[in-house]
Amino acid sequence: MERAILELLEHRGPAATICPSDAARAVYSGDDDGWRALMEPARSAARRLVAAGEVEITQGGHPVEPTEARGPIRIRRAR
Repeated sequence: MERAILELLEHRGPAATICPSDAARAVYSGDDDGWRALMEPARSAARRLVAAGEVEITQGGHPVEPTEARGPIRIRRAR
């Protein structure tokens, strides 16, 4: 999942963000909505990447601590 997040960000502009659902869809091999079961693993992967200094989790365009994020989040490259 971490690789999917980093690859998706690599293919976007330097300031671009992705949704965890983008990563979930990227790793899910089915053509139904089974990717939804991968949402929490995608959010967990984003938190691990934050800890590694690779990405930031944002809400409302501002970085937030992963432990404080509630509701929809975005993921972007660490600045």
